Amino acid sequence: MGAGVMQKAESGGRRRRGRGRSRPMSEINVTPFVDVMLVLLIIFMVAAPLMTVGVPVELPRTAANALPGEEEEPLTVTLTAEGVVMIQTTEVARDELVTRLRGIAAERDGTRVYLRADGAVPYAQVMEVMGALNRGGFGNIGLVTDTGGPALDERGG
Repeated sequence: MGAGVMQKAESGGRRRRGRGRSRPMSEINVTPFVDVMLVLLIIFMVAAPLMTVGVPVELPRTAANALPGEEEEPLTVTLTAEGVVMIQTTEVARDELVTRLRGIAAERDGTRVYLRADGAVPYAQVMEVMGALNRGGFGNIGLVTDTGGPALDERGG
């Protein structure tokens, strides 16, 4: 890949009969490497937004900071504006929610779960789902919001 053979320069104007000595070229051609890296960069830039959870909800906006990342893929429970409860992208009946969560909790290492609730959902429904999450074995519940919302301090509001 990019290595070649370079002819030794002839000395003093004398010509030698036969082939001259050749030595390997010591320079590396990095152009193919750069091309491959740019293609990979474009692929990851296009694919990264597609890796998010695919249930569309209108999240409320807050001024809170994002939570730190984890090694294990986070479990996400979504409550849509219509009141439908979904684990990841699978719709779950409310009466089966605790049973399903207990089964999932038995297979997972951590107890962290992210709750995504549409901003139009009443507070009581969100608290019902949070109670089900707790009964299902998940005590570390993170509420997912969009950033850029109002801050209740002296800077804005």
